[in-house]
Amino acid sequence: MPTNSVERVRDILVRPFSLAGLTLPNRVVMAPMTREFSPGGVPGEDVAQYYARRAAAGVGLIITEGTYVGHDSAGNSARVPHFHGDEALAGWSAVAEAVHRAGGRIMPQLWHVGMDRTAGNPPVPDAPRIGPSGLALDGTKSGREMTQADIDNLVAAYATAAASAEALGFDGVEIHGGHGYLIDQFLWAHTNRRTDAYGGDIVGRTRFAAQIVAACRESVSADFPISFRFSQWKMNHYQARVADTPQELQTMLGLLADAGADAFHCSTRRFHLPEFEGSDLNLAGWAKKLSGKPAISVGSVGLSNEFLQVFQGEQAKVTDIGELLDRMERDEFDLVAVGRALLGDPEWLEKVLAGRVEELTPFHAGLVGSLH
Repeated sequence: MPTNSVERVRDILVRPFSLAGLTLPNRVVMAPMTREFSPGGVPGEDVAQYYARRAAAGVGLIITEGTYVGHDSAGNSARVPHFHGDEALAGWSAVAEAVHRAGGRIMPQLWHVGMDRTAGNPPVPDAPRIGPSGLALDGTKSGREMTQADIDNLVAAYATAAASAEALGFDGVEIHGGHGYLIDQFLWAHTNRRTDAYGGDIVGRTRFAAQIVAACRESVSADFPISFRFSQWKMNHYQARVADTPQELQTMLGLLADAGADAFHCSTRRFHLPEFEGSDLNLAGWAKKLSGKPAISVGSVGLSNEFLQVFQGEQAKVTDIGELLDRMERDEFDLVAVGRALLGDPEWLEKVLAGRVEELTPFHAGLVGSLH
């Protein structure tokens, strides 16, 4: 970060920010990253300390790894944490307490994998694969189309999880609506072929997500923050687009904001790439401009490559964050989520703010095997 003085870095990143009723001490968020260190779906002391280490090093807001809502078909692994059931919720209560003791703020991310589920996998092996049209991301019919009863049950499951988050002392909640999982399968025309009120144009395809947001909003206090994460890309479908135009994106975000979303977490693989022709704005910049709501940007912050390249054997290198600072200085977006850089070095923010960039530990694929 040779061109960025410590003073400039601090001036831009260490600005308080209000998100609904929550005041954040700075603009840096820990991005949600699936870790699979919760046997039986229950997060333990190691998970609590993993998050607390980042809080202690100054991260303004932690968004947890995706957690399964209370629905039989929600998951695909016995080691991804649940956000339902007494034992799992007790574990999450201890996580929130540890983060708060370290001076941090934390939100759980609520998740249902939808058609990404593999038949026979835990946590409920005989649970069916379900989605808006029973279609996998490649378009093959390999599951069951959701009924209205399925939809109603899922909306209720998200609302119950959101209420649990507030009751446990969390600082907000995030709904995972991206990356080709269940909510995103409704948003994307390729996987949503429904002819009822939940399909068709962007208004119909957003209905399920908006009902989830509205039910969560009704189940928590008015000032309890709700973040909605979305993406254009899907796993192995990196050119996919939910919204082909700014107008479509504005319609989708407007419906979600009206339903009660307080912020949009805009998942991109590289934060610095423009989203639509004719503008340098990235996806988060467009979300803020079109919705008037706070936006969180993310994607290869502080690293030389994106996550897939690391797992293909290309070592990530620490990079300059000058462009990030430029965009944040002009308030293109409000917050920035940092993923792998914080996975590689729990003290990433502390070191960046102190100008100790040469001490940063870059992320490498071997770190996935432990709660570093």
